[in-house]
Amino acid sequence: MKQKRLLFFACPITLPLEMTAIRGMMRQVCFTLPLVLLISITAFAQQNGVISGKVIDGATRLSLPGATLRVNVGNRYTVSSQTGEYEFLGVPAGTYEVLVNYLGYPSQTKTVTVAAGENSRIDFQLDPSDTQLSEVIIMGDRLRSQASALNQQKNNANISNVISSDQVGRFPDANIGDALKRVPGIAMQNDQGEARDIIIRGLAPELNSVTLNGDRIPSAEGDNRRVQMDLIPADMIQTIVVNKTLTPDMDADAIGGSVDLITRASPNGQRISATLSGGYNPIREKALYTGGFVYGNRFANDAIGIVLSGSYNNNDYGSDNIEATWVQDSHGNTYVRQQDIRKYDVQRIRRSLSGAFDFRLSENHTLTANAMYNWRDDLENRFRFRVDNVSPTYSESNPTQIVGYTGRVGRELKGGASGRNKNRRLETQQVQNYSLRGDHLLGSSIDMDWATSFSTASEKKPNERYALFRSGGFPVSFNGDNNFPLYSVSGDQMGLGFNEITEGNGFTREKEFGAKLNFRVPLSVIDDQKGRLRFGGRLRLKTKIRDDVAYEYEPIDESAFASIGNVQTVTFAKPLLMGDAFVPGTFMAPQFLGGLALTDASQFEEEAIPDDYLMENYDASERIYAGYLRWDQDFSNQFSVIVGARLEHTGIKYTGNVIEDEEDLLGTRTIQNSYTNIFPNLTFKYTPAESLVLRGAFTTALARPNYYALAPYLSVIPGSDAEIYAGNPDLNATYAYNGDLMIENYFKSIGLVSGGIFYKRLNDFIYTFVDQQYTTDKFAADFPSESNPIAPGETWQFTQMRNGSTVNLYGFEVAFQRQLDFLPGKFFRGLGIYANYTYVASNAKGVTDEDGNERDDISLPGTAPHMLNGSISWENSRFSLRASAHYTAAYLDELAATSFDDAYYDEQFFLDVNASYKVQRNMRIFAEANNLTNQPLRYYQGVRSRTMQAEYYRPRFNIGVKLDL
Repeated sequence: MKQKRLLFFACPITLPLEMTAIRGMMRQVCFTLPLVLLISITAFAQQNGVISGKVIDGATRLSLPGATLRVNVGNRYTVSSQTGEYEFLGVPAGTYEVLVNYLGYPSQTKTVTVAAGENSRIDFQLDPSDTQLSEVIIMGDRLRSQASALNQQKNNANISNVISSDQVGRFPDANIGDALKRVPGIAMQNDQGEARDIIIRGLAPELNSVTLNGDRIPSAEGDNRRVQMDLIPADMIQTIVVNKTLTPDMDADAIGGSVDLITRASPNGQRISATLSGGYNPIREKALYTGGFVYGNRFANDAIGIVLSGSYNNNDYGSDNIEATWVQDSHGNTYVRQQDIRKYDVQRIRRSLSGAFDFRLSENHTLTANAMYNWRDDLENRFRFRVDNVSPTYSESNPTQIVGYTGRVGRELKGGASGRNKNRRLETQQVQNYSLRGDHLLGSSIDMDWATSFSTASEKKPNERYALFRSGGFPVSFNGDNNFPLYSVSGDQMGLGFNEITEGNGFTREKEFGAKLNFRVPLSVIDDQKGRLRFGGRLRLKTKIRDDVAYEYEPIDESAFASIGNVQTVTFAKPLLMGDAFVPGTFMAPQFLGGLALTDASQFEEEAIPDDYLMENYDASERIYAGYLRWDQDFSNQFSVIVGARLEHTGIKYTGNVIEDEEDLLGTRTIQNSYTNIFPNLTFKYTPAESLVLRGAFTTALARPNYYALAPYLSVIPGSDAEIYAGNPDLNATYAYNGDLMIENYFKSIGLVSGGIFYKRLNDFIYTFVDQQYTTDKFAADFPSESNPIAPGETWQFTQMRNGSTVNLYGFEVAFQRQLDFLPGKFFRGLGIYANYTYVASNAKGVTDEDGNERDDISLPGTAPHMLNGSISWENSRFSLRASAHYTAAYLDELAATSFDDAYYDEQFFLDVNASYKVQRNMRIFAEANNLTNQPLRYYQGVRSRTMQAEYYRPRFNIGVKLDL
């Protein structure tokens, strides 16, 4: 046991203040804060001390987060941090016994003597084998990881789910998004077969937050706040914490929940780990490769810790896709106005590096630095066959009966320049995060922590090229299959005429600087019961820009591009997965498009396309100042309460372009807005038995509108797309009231059974309004001062973000995970079950149709009514096998002006299998198979029988080896 004299110091705190109300509030905080510190230090410093230390696994030397430690006097307890550290403040001088409990491990008690004004340090090493034979749990790697997650979840103050790194590794998940879909209440929306956007308890990605070690991750996408979950490899994260309820010290912009991705901390000794794998993608008969490493150690008598890790993934695959847009004529006939066959060839390359460093300046002061860099290249060729501008032909004898169709036929290649683009569209996304944190024990009854962080996310699309050949007047015939709609074209398509060649360059970047300061002091109004007062401040400064440009190129020698038959082509005669009739056909060859010298004035005439980018470019900034007060009070050994509030002030400034006649830049326009919100919070926890936990919470939260949604822009996309997108500077932030109740029972054999209910009321919720029957009269009414792009008789698609009135959302979730070791026999001892189910329902009010009438019986977009996960596994000391299934029911994805045009995300069922075998103590081989059901990404319009999009990926297979030294 070590003792260290405590150091006391004070430092001035200066925060940027702008608003009068905020300035007044901060004056009060700055006056009160030193007073609280002075009273706390003066009252307790002379007669009290501190007990601190670390809890680790004695066999693996890994830290044990979530351990419960108790002192044998009164109801004094604490919980170990992510690094296994713990701390008791304000302990009167004397001799005590400290007891540590950890699910799956035997308890351990040590004696410590506390001297006034000193920090008495005592460490614990737990070993599951240090117990009587009847209680021994065979703790393999998986159970150790599961114990870590469940101990943290059990001892968290709020309702949460925790996944540890080894749990992630036991599922065949390449990225964080795929790992998260195993959590109760979470559904993922896919992009090119990988989980990208997170939905928590039926709430859309914009209503949730994603953090890295507690710092917000910015978004690399230009028009929203969504964090791309497929950007971060799963093997770079130590722990995933899904916070389903908030406490006052958490950022308030997380109505659905907050996902905290915690990177590896410095180990307690040397650790070396490496992974190497290779696989096969049947969809394009291409390979995938993955490699990773981890190195960690401690130096300078354990005063300095370091961990470095890296990951590389190269996945060459693709997808087969069909899309359709449905309309109704004036006679009630339903038909496809536009239909696509699309073949995607995709290569995704992920690179990730991270490092963590901790510097123990003394027993009372520690500095921690973290850095993470993620870089993904997405290379894509898209070959699109499209029939659009479809017009029905009616029977002469029965003018309401459709007897045929005519349409326009186009063949378009999406690619890129040669060189780094490799003749493909290159999308480069980078996310970086750098942080510095300090933890300081200022006295026996006060500690402080502070942190600063800088994060940036960017997306670049250099030299993105499109080549389109298109002609009209083709007779087309419909196959009559609404699930797999297809128009067959009569006539020679090699004569399709040249339409356009374009090249664009896109750039989006978001930056965020963050700072926070937190204090913690003992404050109990009940003798012999634990009480803590926490208070602090938070600063977030965000900027975001989008700067796109696009050009059209007209060939000087028109005859060389007169038709698709005049250029170098590539033909795909093999049918797509939808059936023999779905043959992509002939397109301009990617290497031909990539090799064109478009900037050579002797070959091409260049002309800017300002209507493609001027209205979409913007510059935005957001400033958030926050302060909170949180009081934790135990009323008995079983019942505790958290009460508090958070105040956040938000200021936003947006600068966009002022456009005339769609392409003339007249200047810029700036709008500013600010608002202040108060978020009361009440959380309780009742533990009638050691294994049983009952939790409840009343919380409030908000969701800020996307930057681009607030802009007063009007984006008109003429031609075959015929689309209009408009901003809405009158959007309000969504404010939510949340109620939660959860009961959990933990098994000593490292398992859990839980059930809970939740309710959310959202005011001013934001939804996407889509009108696919947008006419010239509607445009004139909505934008009377703008030039009308819609000709009489035409119908376009109009999209705008709007505020609804209220949403009532409610549901329940149940979960079960356990080893079946209570059954007789060695086989059942290795058998484990993991299952959870979530039900969600919602009702939205204030959604209007195209005539301004309120629609009835509308659910909130993103509310999947049923989510189910199931997994069965078997494991012994060397071999493990797991089969995992995930099901999400169909749900409304996007609201339109009428129910006919509403877009739905269809149900999904995934089945994955993985196995591993420990060849020797430090080496394991593994095999994985994903998407064995060949689950497509499917949207439908209005009713399930009308397919909007169906995209297939086929399964994926992978084998590899992992070394742990």
